[in-house]
Amino acid sequence: MNISVGIVEDEMQISRAIAALINGSEGFSCIHVYENAEDAILYFPKMDLDVVLMDIHLPGKSGIECVAMLKPLCPKTQFMMFTSYEDTESVFKALKAGATGYLTKTTQPSKILDAITDVHKGGSPMSSHIARKIVTSFQVVENNKELQKLSVREKEILDHLSKGLRYKEIADQLFLSTETVRTHIRNIYEKLQVNSRTDALNKVFPK
Repeated sequence: MNISVGIVEDEMQISRAIAALINGSEGFSCIHVYENAEDAILYFPKMDLDVVLMDIHLPGKSGIECVAMLKPLCPKTQFMMFTSYEDTESVFKALKAGATGYLTKTTQPSKILDAITDVHKGGSPMSSHIARKIVTSFQVVENNKELQKLSVREKEILDHLSKGLRYKEIADQLFLSTETVRTHIRNIYEKLQVNSRTDALNKVFPK
């Protein structure tokens, strides 16, 4: 079995090291390396790759945007983030975009090869502390009685509110009308028994 791998990474020193690791290991081959999402989106669908290692911070489109665009074009390809970003928001955005693995750049070389094999076989490899972040995040949601009062859409809107977005900005991101967003927010306030954005956030995410 030979696993074909593509890399999207704008730091040449890193991409060359990973490509050399892959090509120097039996059963693996690095087919191509691109420095930006735009080239990857253009050329990867023609390559029938098994696995793609994707950085998040790229010039132009981000790696997360790249995965979201490539996933429907490359349904047989598994996308694994390979990044220095360790925050929970980036992890969840990447997984939502279609990534099935998430490694940090501090991962040992042998572990990278293991992860490539794992994701190719149907697994979802993650750096251990990334997996812990996900588990912790789910536990927080599960134990938050106030948050459990809200629907999935209301939680989504509350998350956007927590980032300081205005009603129209939320509407644009969620493809809703401003009035629909306004109605959801009224329902959120009613369920949480609060009268403002600040009160709602403090009740759901107490300091």
